[in-house]
Amino acid sequence: MSASTALAKLSSPLRDLVAGAAQDGSEDFGKSEKDKAEVAEWIDKVAFGDVARPEKFQDLEATLVPRTYLVSNYFTAADVALYGALHPTISQLQPAQYYSHPAITRYFDHIQHHPSVRKTAESLAPAFSVVQLDLENAPHQERKADAPKKKEKSKAAPDAEKEAPEPKANKAAAKADKKAKKADTTEAAAPKAEKVEKEGKTQKTEKKEKKAKEPKAAQNADKAEDGEPVPSMIDLRVGRIVDVKKHPDADSLYVEQIDFGEETGPRTVVSGLVNYIPIEEMQNKILVGVCNLKPANMRGIKSFAMVLAATHKDGKDKGIELVQPPAGSKPGDRVYFEGFEDGQPLSQLNPKKKVFETIQPGFTTLETREAAWVNPATGSVHKIRTSAGACIAPNFVGASLS
Repeated sequence: MSASTALAKLSSPLRDLVAGAAQDGSEDFGKSEKDKAEVAEWIDKVAFGDVARPEKFQDLEATLVPRTYLVSNYFTAADVALYGALHPTISQLQPAQYYSHPAITRYFDHIQHHPSVRKTAESLAPAFSVVQLDLENAPHQERKADAPKKKEKSKAAPDAEKEAPEPKANKAAAKADKKAKKADTTEAAAPKAEKVEKEGKTQKTEKKEKKAKEPKAAQNADKAEDGEPVPSMIDLRVGRIVDVKKHPDADSLYVEQIDFGEETGPRTVVSGLVNYIPIEEMQNKILVGVCNLKPANMRGIKSFAMVLAATHKDGKDKGIELVQPPAGSKPGDRVYFEGFEDGQPLSQLNPKKKVFETIQPGFTTLETREAAWVNPATGSVHKIRTSAGACIAPNFVGASLS
């Protein structure tokens, strides 16, 4: 398959972006026949719609870890196609979400700032506007050191041993000395071994007692972490903004103090809503928060939750609004998914398990503007609600929630 054939399969405006940023007949479509075939293959994957889906991010992350570009070591039309396909999803992610895919985030940011991509994207605005990614505060990626190589034994060593055998008298003396030392060590170690055994039994007893004191629901929730991601693992609660101000070091971020009905007091939450919701509309706002994401550092301020917001189906430029719980809701009220009422949220989502990233693409608003999770496998609809009724996005139908 040629690149032009694959290109024709792309839908507009993605096809226009690739055609404009990668000139036909140039090396952007491959320098060698092998590279040309690989570029065409990647464009075809993008056209098929599979490679850039959030549920495929784990595979794409593994592919991009060692690469700067998709094909060989230079920029091609395949990079433009993948960037354009990723744009709708990446543009809606919160930092905690894109931080969990460092290779994809690094790759996307690199390609979006490529001169030919930016020039073409500006002519197609706002479809491929620049996505502001807070890479400065991305978590440090630990790299494991290679295991030390085992040293090969010198071949000369056995020969040397053969040449100079140890005298039998010396062997007997060494053996007797070793036996005596072993006896001394055993006697000295006995009290220590007894102490370790007692401490081990004490720790086991304390562990059992602690587990017995934990509510069964919490124990079951921890066990559930090992299973397939389900919506009930996500801890949604009603919150109220008791204070809000602009982030001192980021023009697009608010720093809110949100009361989730906890004895420990309000949580500090950072959200990128400055350009979408006026600060006066944020004051005392009743909202829905995601309360068990791993805390994330946002330009020097740690955020301990995420507000659930609805993004217009045509993108951020068309508007973002906060998801609202039903009238009369109070801070701390439980928010759950219909059909998963008995499920218990995890105490904290493990970023490696990607629970939120797996479930979130199914978050949407129905024709009634009610918030819901639609199971991508079965199409079943599960409204997001409290005991008083469904949560809503007041003005958006078909919005994505994040």
